[in-house]
Amino acid sequence: MSYIEIKNIYKIFGPHPQKALTMAQNGENKDDILAKTGHTVGLQNVSLSIDQGETFVVMGLSGSGKSTLIRHLNRLIDPTAGEILFGGENILQMTTPRLNAFRRAKLGMVFQRFGLLPHRSVIENVAYGLKIQKTDKAERLKSARTWIERVGLAGYEDSFPDQLSGGMQQRVGLARALTTNPEVLLMDEAFSALDPLIRSDMQDELMKLQSELHKTIIFITHDLDEALKLGDRIAILKDGALMQVGRPEEIIMNPADDYVRAFTRDVNRSRVLRAKTLMQPTSTGNDTPANTTGWPEVDANMRLEDILPIAIACPDGISVVNRDHQKIGTLSKDQIIAALAA
Repeated sequence: MSYIEIKNIYKIFGPHPQKALTMAQNGENKDDILAKTGHTVGLQNVSLSIDQGETFVVMGLSGSGKSTLIRHLNRLIDPTAGEILFGGENILQMTTPRLNAFRRAKLGMVFQRFGLLPHRSVIENVAYGLKIQKTDKAERLKSARTWIERVGLAGYEDSFPDQLSGGMQQRVGLARALTTNPEVLLMDEAFSALDPLIRSDMQDELMKLQSELHKTIIFITHDLDEALKLGDRIAILKDGALMQVGRPEEIIMNPADDYVRAFTRDVNRSRVLRAKTLMQPTSTGNDTPANTTGWPEVDANMRLEDILPIAIACPDGISVVNRDHQKIGTLSKDQIIAALAA
């Protein structure tokens, strides 16, 4: 079983949700339910399994239900129907004291608008979660300094939020979330308020930290490029319903319907597709070239934008290797060009 299990979640907004819930469970659409009942369907039969240590991105346009979904994971709101399990424990059955302890120990939150305390310094903001946990002052300040340095803000410990740029403030927010050493990071449009270059830097910073920490990250975004860059897997929502779940290359190569296809139409495939996605496995017998001696080798996870110059310089072919440098497939220039042209 996956670490986080979201099972058949429905969320109906309105004073008397049961009639609208029954209609939603019977398959009626969001607009008809609103017209007949005056209630809004926030989520409609959403089920997801999220593995420990993966970066799972939930994306969709405004009103798709993505932020509603993440608010269920820390029970800022409760579903109208369904279950949410962390490590097999249903958080909807937790008492208030148990829920508060769960939030403090297991969850870290990074907000879109930073959410920093303006009257507290950087180090006080970063250490605040440990203060809530009643950690010894010397220990929490030591931990806060460590994380401030890791997010690239050493020397700003005594500064206040209004003295920092937007990107720096978001680094403070990230450090604050990580200082309590949570198992799960919830990130709701965490970088969308930043300028494009700063946003790209923060994405790179998050990927670097994740390569070391292996946290379970649920990242909410409306930006497909951001989702494709960050996500191990991506869930696409529309009008509260789940349209597709898959790895970035699966969503690009095999969109589930016209909605997802339109979403992915203008994506730069060379930045998403990887060698392992297109390679011809070596296990295909007679279809595999007999002599690949002298062919250049590329890692299975290398993106096509980095492979293409190699393929053009070596028209015979490329060997694809795994992390142990064992050959697992071959790749040709024609395969790459065909994938990009599609």
